[in-house]
Amino acid sequence: MAANKEIKNTEDVLAILCDSVSSVLSKTTQTEIKFSPMIQKISKTCLKPDIGCFVLFEGAFSGLIIINLSADAAVEIYQKHMLTMGMPENELSNLHTSDDVGNMLSELMNQIVGDFQGELEYQAMLSINQTQPKMLVVNKELILSINTNLDRPQSRRVVFSTENRNTFYLEMSMEKTEFTKLKGYIGDNEESTKSENYKKMMDDLDI
Repeated sequence: MAANKEIKNTEDVLAILCDSVSSVLSKTTQTEIKFSPMIQKISKTCLKPDIGCFVLFEGAFSGLIIINLSADAAVEIYQKHMLTMGMPENELSNLHTSDDVGNMLSELMNQIVGDFQGELEYQAMLSINQTQPKMLVVNKELILSINTNLDRPQSRRVVFSTENRNTFYLEMSMEKTEFTKLKGYIGDNEESTKSENYKKMMDDLDI
């Protein structure tokens, strides 16, 4: 897990989510999945061609996560993941509309949000719950908007790229939230560091 750091706003939460997407997909495909450091502010999140996965979450804060993939990006991630699982190449689907591709993407989305939840709890002791991830193949003529009841929603988009330079997009919408750390609070990690530093000082003084 990443080192403990202070979480202040939407961008900090999004950074954790981006790390989860990159980490999970890199591990499951055994390739490098990169994302742009540039975050785009958008007016709303929506499903776009060719295939999209989405999940709602609530708890410490509420929001929506969407991953929109081109057909090429979806098939590449699917095939590389299945190859790492030992499936013969001649048995792999080549169509993003295949049920196998959709089911695999839904499972990977589930792993991504699970990792995201774990990091939030580890880094800020914040807890969220998720719905079951959903996948939808979207026609090029159609954009399906997902509406959620959020208080002053803030929406962001980040561009990701695969090993074969196929791009896909992460979109997140969450209620406007700011986090302020309680003055004088010492978390488990900070207490551990403080104890280690104290022990080192005592050792240096031969006490």
